Amino acid sequence: MKRIAIDLGSGITKIYMSGCGVVLMEATCVAVERFEERGENVLSVKAYGDKARALSGRAAVNTRIVNPVFEGDIIHENLAAALLAHFLEKIEITPKKAKRTEAVFILPCGVKEEIKQKYLRIAEDCNIGAVYFTQTPFASVLGHNVGVSESTPMFTVDIGHSLTNIAAISQDGIISGLSVNLGGGNIDVHIIDELAENFNLKIGALTAEKLKNTVGSLLEDDNKITVIEGREVSGGAPASIAVSSGQIYGVITTYVDKIIEYIVFVMQKLPAEVASGVMRGGVYLSGGLLKMDGLAEYIQSKLKIQVNVSEEPQLCSVIGGGAIISNDSLLENFATS
Repeated sequence: MKRIAIDLGSGITKIYMSGCGVVLMEATCVAVERFEERGENVLSVKAYGDKARALSGRAAVNTRIVNPVFEGDIIHENLAAALLAHFLEKIEITPKKAKRTEAVFILPCGVKEEIKQKYLRIAEDCNIGAVYFTQTPFASVLGHNVGVSESTPMFTVDIGHSLTNIAAISQDGIISGLSVNLGGGNIDVHIIDELAENFNLKIGALTAEKLKNTVGSLLEDDNKITVIEGREVSGGAPASIAVSSGQIYGVITTYVDKIIEYIVFVMQKLPAEVASGVMRGGVYLSGGLLKMDGLAEYIQSKLKIQVNVSEEPQLCSVIGGGAIISNDSLLENFATS
């Protein structure tokens, strides 16, 4: 019997296998080709995962790049099922082996029942034998390799591609929490708009993400610089410019400050005893954006509360999900079927 945890994120899918660790991390992306056959429109999958994402901005006219998951919801069930089946094959879980596989899906805080049903249908399409669900706040805290008790509340913030989960939790469940439609993907889109408006340069999503990851920083005196290529907005000719950390600092803080506003909102709703426990234990931060220089320190300075960041913040939720599916006690406490 294989046991796996699946984090089917809007930007990246991660899979943890019990006894092996994180075995897959690829873009939640499918490249589909539309063509006509016998008078009917037909969709054919050209590429999955990272290979599909690499075609973004370079695909042929009749090829579309699709992200079947958005803000925690499955918006293209058939493509999501095909993508997950492909990923399972990559980690040597064939449809036959999938019947002897237990999986826990990591879902957003407060997820609706109708979304759970979509995940169940996808799991059924992939022949997964047993399905459980856990919420991101539980998984992300456990991914820090800390225990969750009944008496000590813990506050967690997981910043994803298009969704941020914020919650205070204990072993009894979520004390207060929410998920908001903010994440690293919003920054990418704003960077594209910023360069078009103020630098006359049109770039694509992959370039915007690379720029964010290369020079993005919340250290005010950071002076990292990189050269990016695109085309002129006005004339359309190929062009390149040098962009520094300071030039996209305002773009990044726009969204980080909004996330901080939601963190404060959740904290203000906490009972006094829980709030005092959070002040002692600090905030557990996770998500790929936490690799950005100065981000954790920026959040700490705004909240005036200690923050805790793991060595692999992008993997926290799936590692925590792996801990849940690998331990019967944790499975009973933090997952539902």
